[in-house]
Amino acid sequence: MEQNDQQQIEMPSSAPLLPVRDVVIYPYMILPLFVGRDLSIKAVDEALNKDRFIFLVTQKDSTVEEPTEGELYEIGTIAMIIRMLKLPDGRVKILVQGISKARMKAFRKEEAGFYTVDIEKIVEPEIKEITVEVEALMRSVKEQSERILQLRGIVSPDAFSILEAIDDPGRLADLVASNLRLKVEDAQQVLEIVDPIERLKHVNTLLAKEMELSEVQAKIQSQAKEEMGKTQRDYFLREQLRAIQQELGEIDDKGKEVSEYEEKINKAGMPEDVKKEAVKQLDRLKMMHPDSAEANVVRTYLDWMVDLPWGNSTQDNMDIKEAAKVLDEDHYGLEKVKQRILEYLAVRKLNPDKKGAILCFVGPPGVGKTSLGRSIARALGRKFHRLSIGGVRDEAEIRGHRRTYIGALPGRIIQGIKHAGSNNPVFMIDEVDKIGTDFRGDPSSALLEVLDPEQNFSFQDHYLNVPFDLSRVIFITTANLIDPIPSPLRDRMEIIELPGYTDQEKLQIAKRYLVPRQIKENGVTSDDIKFSGEAILDVINHYTKESGVRNLEREIGSICRKVARDIAEKNGDRKNVYRITAAGVQKYLGPPKFLPERERKEHEVGVATGLAWTQFGGEILYVEASVLPGGDSKGTLMLTGHLGDVMKESAQAGISYIRSRVDQLGISPTFNKDKDIHVHVPAGAIPKDGPSAGITMAVAVISALTNKAVRKDIAMTGEITLRGRVLPIGGLKEKALAAHRNKIFEVVIPYENEKDLEDMPPIVKKRVKFHPVKTMDDVLDLVFVKETTQVQSKKGTKAQRETFA
Repeated sequence: MEQNDQQQIEMPSSAPLLPVRDVVIYPYMILPLFVGRDLSIKAVDEALNKDRFIFLVTQKDSTVEEPTEGELYEIGTIAMIIRMLKLPDGRVKILVQGISKARMKAFRKEEAGFYTVDIEKIVEPEIKEITVEVEALMRSVKEQSERILQLRGIVSPDAFSILEAIDDPGRLADLVASNLRLKVEDAQQVLEIVDPIERLKHVNTLLAKEMELSEVQAKIQSQAKEEMGKTQRDYFLREQLRAIQQELGEIDDKGKEVSEYEEKINKAGMPEDVKKEAVKQLDRLKMMHPDSAEANVVRTYLDWMVDLPWGNSTQDNMDIKEAAKVLDEDHYGLEKVKQRILEYLAVRKLNPDKKGAILCFVGPPGVGKTSLGRSIARALGRKFHRLSIGGVRDEAEIRGHRRTYIGALPGRIIQGIKHAGSNNPVFMIDEVDKIGTDFRGDPSSALLEVLDPEQNFSFQDHYLNVPFDLSRVIFITTANLIDPIPSPLRDRMEIIELPGYTDQEKLQIAKRYLVPRQIKENGVTSDDIKFSGEAILDVINHYTKESGVRNLEREIGSICRKVARDIAEKNGDRKNVYRITAAGVQKYLGPPKFLPERERKEHEVGVATGLAWTQFGGEILYVEASVLPGGDSKGTLMLTGHLGDVMKESAQAGISYIRSRVDQLGISPTFNKDKDIHVHVPAGAIPKDGPSAGITMAVAVISALTNKAVRKDIAMTGEITLRGRVLPIGGLKEKALAAHRNKIFEVVIPYENEKDLEDMPPIVKKRVKFHPVKTMDDVLDLVFVKETTQVQSKKGTKAQRETFA
């Protein structure tokens, strides 16, 4: 747009406001703008609907999304929108041309949300004559601008001709300022200078500073090029020196390195396809400069390839009796696991080509899952490696990283095989139920190939990119719970459950393994300290609460340390023998940490003994029920004790069963309307859930409604249906152990769980009497007492009850 044409345009007195960020627009300047803010897009639409004029003003702070009057500069540029294009992402692209400087006078918000401003055009003083001084100033600005363009590598005849064609000092100042990459504050300062001559002088000063910066920048770039040239020169000289050394017959380090790799590759016992890949990478190394970064990557890869035990195997110990002896030496009990390992050995003895087993030990903490894996390796005569993957979230931890990444390494499976030093170790993967998953992949999916005997003969690590045979490896995984293990992964493993130990089993483990080990570790001898069986049982019952023996060993170690300190304080005098008895345990360990569940001293109305499963083993729990006058809220069933939804539903099912049998039970048909029933399970801070307490809650409510006392020496577990059937439950072994531990020797169980009694420890089967039941009628025949006496009910009143003869 020519200046005389511009003068004919009538400037508006007001226009929509478009705040711009990080740029200052000058008159005569044409540039595209991307508009994304909703209010700004509305301002553009308003301008297009009227006369296409819009007022462009720069924000003081570019981070502000909706600037107010005080956050904008006062002087901006009135511009005309030449073209507008709507983009697919909702933004608008406009092409604008600056018309004239203007000052913002009034600031008001329209109904649509955008702002309109009243503006006052700024008229620059007219230059009547171009003096010699002004001519020299303009020439200086043009020459400096051309010099800067040359330093930046912009040598364009068009750019130079544009500069030469401008004869207006103000327009020259605006053009140069708009291309100087100035800070917003400096660019705004140029815009606000009204006098063209003064503005040109200010731009000349900025040009001088930019010239200095551009020269320094050019110098730095020149030095960098010189340095690169020096590096190339050094490379050529080294290559020439290498050629001279070869002519003279001197030792070539690179040739020696290559020959060493060739020898290692030939000795590694690699399969043909793997050896082919290794030789290919070695040929690449021959062609590279020894100091290049890529050469180091290839060296690392070849080191992994030649160090892996491709053909190195250990010979299995096929003496089954000897293997059984080793397993018995290391672990007490666990007959099912030992039997499975001996079966594997027997099959390998008859069929040497048998693939490796994939076992999963599931059990609470401290029952010996990890140590059992180490014992299996010792019994078989194999190497052992343990890998914990609890909390692992990156698939590359299993499969490795591709070599394109800096610092890439194989996955932890291949690293473990290298560490073991044989291709048939016992490989234990701990905490398989605690694998995580996120945007980096799913490690459990990567384990599917590792733990599948039909696939792992050609396991491909991303780093190696060649198959490695894992079919001869015995993989053993461990978990505390089965449920968190993904179904496809669980399907590939043979699940072997390791339940908690009984008190007698813990006593034997302590005597055979824990006490001798702690005596040795704490610097005392078996002559210095003697543990009685009663003392160990006291530690088990009052200082630990676990299915395993980890805390038991910790407490035994604490006693040994106190004895060691006493001996040390007496200057090593070992004349006294420290005999640890049940009465003396408290002296060493302090007050008991755990008190057993308070034993019911008498048969009570409205209290039934149930059994619960936890990840630490089994527990007994008392279910209490009280029948209260209806009051204002008749027929309310209150359930307390931090119960889960499933457990609450079981209580409701029990109430519905009772309502359907009121005549047979001798209960008022309107009990659910006349009475409130409150069922409470103590230890209210501990969450409880599951359906297996269904019959226990039903018995407690029936007892409270009929005033019949429930036997204190019987526990029960089972799910109840609306028709009174008793359905099977899980965790029977742990629950039976809990009953035995709490000296309850009769247990009511669902009839369909009778098959699970085969896995029960012999001492439990011998001392605990199990009553398989099919319906609630069978349960009620067992749990109430037979002879009439007086009993104190839970409400504090005397009631008739029956005592167990």
